[in-house]
Amino acid sequence: MTTPPFVPGLELSRRFHLEAVRPLLEAEAPGIPYSAARLGSGSEVLGFDTPRSADHEWGPRLQLFLRPEDADRGAEIRRLLAERLPKTFLGLPTHFAATADPGVRVMRATDGPVHHRVEITDVAGWFTRQLGFDPGREVAVADWLATPAQRLAEVTAGAVFHDGLGRLRPARARLAWYPHDVWLHLLACQWRRVSQEEAFVGRCGEVGDELGSAVVAARLVRDLMRLCLLMDRRYPPYSKWLGSAFARTPQAAALTPLLTAALAATDVRTREDALAGAYEAVADAHNRLGLTGPVDPATRPYHARPYRVLHAERFADALTARVTEPTVRALPPTGAVDQFTDSTDLVADPRRTRAVTAAATAAP
Repeated sequence: MTTPPFVPGLELSRRFHLEAVRPLLEAEAPGIPYSAARLGSGSEVLGFDTPRSADHEWGPRLQLFLRPEDADRGAEIRRLLAERLPKTFLGLPTHFAATADPGVRVMRATDGPVHHRVEITDVAGWFTRQLGFDPGREVAVADWLATPAQRLAEVTAGAVFHDGLGRLRPARARLAWYPHDVWLHLLACQWRRVSQEEAFVGRCGEVGDELGSAVVAARLVRDLMRLCLLMDRRYPPYSKWLGSAFARTPQAAALTPLLTAALAATDVRTREDALAGAYEAVADAHNRLGLTGPVDPATRPYHARPYRVLHAERFADALTARVTEPTVRALPPTGAVDQFTDSTDLVADPRRTRAVTAAATAAP
């Protein structure tokens, strides 16, 4: 068998709906309104898939959304697709076989009914499972804070192929970006993360701990990349795609050589110089946004110590001063859930993210 030419997953899913799924629905289940999309997890949703992606959980797949009152037709439609979908589409199997890894499936040929990846669901239930809330209703400040940016990226990226229910596009538009004061708060919290560790690069180096200095520098590089994405109104994805997403920001061309130099440095002075250049570039980008009055972008010593820092808390304070919404003004400087924790087992579960965010933001 020859490997078919690679088709990006979103285009594959779009054509799968148009050429295979929709004709079956129109012929066998006429009159049932539905919406179809490819959202949620998967590199193709964020536009980062490559031929390597096809080895698991990738292929002709999509979500099919029905009205709650049509939920009893879901099993019927699922069986229809299993029996009537073509065995292959654009040279790829439509059957997804189980693997030794629970919950992970891969494309495999079959002679029987296909175990397809057309997820049949309803809009409110699907969003609630992904995020912990239904964006068809009012989205509270607590909802924004308890939702990792990766999840927000997954539900606002991807593509809607058909919105017969008229609910998908409005829900995605409502989640397209944070409310203004929440955005200011998250930017301030991200700057504060930088301020809390920027002096440690020099301090570790001063005591001869080059490894420790490098580890702190790597943490700061990650925080600066996420900060640039927030400044550019892009949801920062999780670590696998952080660099790929950062490369699409306006700041990437100037910052990438500096951040790379900071990571590659083998001595603290070179590391500090590269980070200082990066701090000043990001500070300039902050001033160009015009969200606050101008803040001096120059680096300086850390109090009486000879460590070159930005004192990034100045930017955090300037942003916090511009927040007017009382609910947001009352928040502690912990930010969204993925700004104060990166445990995969936690941020992947909306119940846990909502619980820990409620605890983190509760009045002492």
